[in-house]
Amino acid sequence: MRNAMTRDGDGGSCSRFRAASGRAAPALVVAVVALSLVGMLLAPRLRERDRTPVTARLSLADALGASDTAGYARALAPREFVFPEDHGPHPAFRTEWWYFTGHLEGDDGRRFGWQLTIFRSALAPDTIARASAWATTQAYMAHFALTDVAGGAFHAFDRFARGAAGLAGAQADPFRVWLEDWVLESEAPRQDGDPAAIFPLRVRARQDSIAIDLRLDAGQKPIVLHGDAGLSVKGSEPGNASYYYSFTRLPTSGEVRTTQGTTRVTGSSWFDREWSTSRLEAGVNGWDWFALQLEDGTDVMLFRLRREDGTDALRGGTLVDASGSTRTLSADAVDLSVVDAWASPIDGATYPARWRLRLPGVSMDLEIVPLLANQELDLAVRYWEGAVTVTGTRDGRPVRGRGYAELTGYAGDGAGTVR
Repeated sequence: MRNAMTRDGDGGSCSRFRAASGRAAPALVVAVVALSLVGMLLAPRLRERDRTPVTARLSLADALGASDTAGYARALAPREFVFPEDHGPHPAFRTEWWYFTGHLEGDDGRRFGWQLTIFRSALAPDTIARASAWATTQAYMAHFALTDVAGGAFHAFDRFARGAAGLAGAQADPFRVWLEDWVLESEAPRQDGDPAAIFPLRVRARQDSIAIDLRLDAGQKPIVLHGDAGLSVKGSEPGNASYYYSFTRLPTSGEVRTTQGTTRVTGSSWFDREWSTSRLEAGVNGWDWFALQLEDGTDVMLFRLRREDGTDALRGGTLVDASGSTRTLSADAVDLSVVDAWASPIDGATYPARWRLRLPGVSMDLEIVPLLANQELDLAVRYWEGAVTVTGTRDGRPVRGRGYAELTGYAGDGAGTVR
């Protein structure tokens, strides 16, 4: 099954959701909702001529709030990371993701934001012995989105596939994660123990007239372990946590294709990597997540888990300085407030659309603004994720930057309050 959406500016949209099981149908992210798609994933494959409209939508709050964790490994304590193995799959955990976002600029001055995320979700905690080539306990979901700033357009697509018959999968050696022809793969030989040895990475995705073909290099910054040496707590219940690391600033080059043609681009990207067996706790219905790259070399990851009344259940993050040294940001070190909102043209659901971020401990005062207001992914799961710009001050001096924001739980069942 595939779902595609293209939006022009902040107004109308053209959306289609078609069945074609030839393609079987954040950071904190929406990966676990794939568990609600078991029926779709295990349905027989359909021929191209058998496409039929589908109008199903998933409730994020329901999918994350009631998932069974029995039988799966859980993130209970810090662990030693081992590379290249940890770049590959962790099937003992229910969910994991390889999450890429970035900003690009063309030779002609055009600006783009891009996102490609591949999620793996286990359908059962134990492998089931079956002779069929289609037999699997792993489901994969992927989201591909492109923000065309000059064109005022946002394009978003999703795909689903079984982790069988070569349709989708993940491997550590050589590093490769794929869902059909949406692919993340290393172009470097294996080097044990060095997490950056997977670079350069080639990232490719194509849907209709929208495509990316990018090379991501390692850059100068080392791997970042979030939380307690890579253990990122997401709630009060033991095991409501993930193992979470990032490469926060990856020099990027390649090509972007739109309806206006192909553009050579350069820029910078962010790679988030998480795996867990976790769920939203009672009363929590969504999150906001930010990945920011400042021109002074500082990178900032922030998240907040929201209660149903819009207040924070949990917030925190990581500050990465220009040298790559990290500082954990506790809840009382982060002052994040919403100063404007945007109403979705779909149903009027409101999302935050401008923020003020203050980090008093490092004398930072920033304003975060979306490049386009309408970067809402109206897919099987509905949420907002898009490119943002950053302006403000650091130690009283002007600073600028760019980044990505992800906003979930504001639309559909269980939508939260913008505060």
